[in-house]
Amino acid sequence: MGKMHFNCYQACEGAQIVAICDADEKRLKDSGGMAGNIEGADKALDLTGIELYSDFDRMLAEANLDAVSITLPTFLHNNFSSRALKAGVNVLCEKPMGLNLADCDSMIEAAQQSGKVLQIGQCIRFWPEYAHVKEIIDSGQYGKVMAMTLRRLTAAPTWGHENWIQNIERSGGVELDLHIHDTDFVQYVFGSPKAVSSFGAMRPQGGLAHLTTYYHYEDGQMISAEGGWMMKPGFGFEMSFNVVMEGATIMFDCSRDPSYKICLDNGEVLTPKMEIDNGYVPQIKHFVQSVRGEKVPPVVTLESSRNSVRIVEAERESIRTGQRVALD
Repeated sequence: MGKMHFNCYQACEGAQIVAICDADEKRLKDSGGMAGNIEGADKALDLTGIELYSDFDRMLAEANLDAVSITLPTFLHNNFSSRALKAGVNVLCEKPMGLNLADCDSMIEAAQQSGKVLQIGQCIRFWPEYAHVKEIIDSGQYGKVMAMTLRRLTAAPTWGHENWIQNIERSGGVELDLHIHDTDFVQYVFGSPKAVSSFGAMRPQGGLAHLTTYYHYEDGQMISAEGGWMMKPGFGFEMSFNVVMEGATIMFDCSRDPSYKICLDNGEVLTPKMEIDNGYVPQIKHFVQSVRGEKVPPVVTLESSRNSVRIVEAERESIRTGQRVALD
């Protein structure tokens, strides 16, 4: 993810990368190393003219930063984001906001006290197809939403440094690392649900491997999301949604061609073309504009980023108890 942020800043006019910090100094010497599961972040980086650090506080003190991207494992988000904010540096921190609500509250307090920008990397809100379907839903041009299903499925992520992603105490597990993308988007489109009903399959070594959640709303819409790390390596990656509206069915599946289409009552099929192929670039541009003091739409707020963690905690409680769990 650090490589992806690097590439996006380079594509952002007026932003200059001046420093990189990594506790693993070998990664700084070999920027062509393994880059996880992010397409487009698999090439070596040109680090010419960039200061390289292995000590975060030293970088904050010496590099004269306006902003920093925190692309660290989830259990480090609160600590490093808060340190940067207290040093007077604006922060873009990767999702999820924190491991728990206490982490989120600590980060919000640090941002408020510093007066600096803190943005959480809920990139799906900026993903072109997801952003487009939200515009359609908000416009009401095809009537109201009757049902929406979202899916995010892949093999177990074994590529993380020291296997941190599968360590629930470091990543929060599949529900907080993977599934939260769709929980967050549901909240973004429909607001916070009144309650959740969740069902999960457990890993032999403990922790969730696969889950499905139904998000309850007062108007009876059927909204659900499925996420899991149980797929075999040959499966690849599925990121998809289907929206059933009064006047259209809208689908997106990253593995299909065309990946995005709108099916109308008269049989016509529209295939809108997106100008970009991911949400990382607009997310970075939004952050840079915020740091510059430019007026930007409230795509991601600290309250909503915190609330996504809160909803996931309710999903965990529903799986644990086998009961529907209400949200305040």
